[in-house]
Amino acid sequence: MTRVKLHRLASLPLVAIAVGSVVLTGCSPTSDPTPTPTPAFASEEEAFAAAEETYRAYTDATNATDLGEPKTFEPVFALLTDQAQSAARKNFSEYHANGIRRTGKSSFDTFTPVEFTEATVTVRLCIDVSDVDLVGVDGVSVVPPDRTARQSIEVEFVRAETETGLGISSSVPTEGIAC
Repeated sequence: MTRVKLHRLASLPLVAIAVGSVVLTGCSPTSDPTPTPTPAFASEEEAFAAAEETYRAYTDATNATDLGEPKTFEPVFALLTDQAQSAARKNFSEYHANGIRRTGKSSFDTFTPVEFTEATVTVRLCIDVSDVDLVGVDGVSVVPPDRTARQSIEVEFVRAETETGLGISSSVPTEGIAC
């Protein structure tokens, strides 16, 4: 995928909150026990494996899109959350409206775990867009000539209703880190 606005997305962590209620019995306050959220993953390794599987599914879904057919965008949107999804919807809509056509496929190879918390999983990876071109209706590439063929990005994942339990919440270029 080329350098789209997904790289400038703000991250938005997913937080689960449980609230107990206070019940008065006579003069003594009591409260129902507050459930403790169940961890999404049993280990860091499991979380990072789910993140890699999610990003692979995202790459496959993106490569399968036909910018002339908006219904092909839905598998991409299903793997994104909040602002990441909003930005992708805007970008794909603009590509479609402007008659942009994509050729080639993107891929990623280097996958480096960065951080795992209860709310997020963060990784760094290298995407290869050397085979990807975006072509306007006039047949001319709209990709900037100085686009880097291999790009280092940091991706943040949050809990989501996906097969892996994660969705992509942000993707930003990493400054000074070469692939």
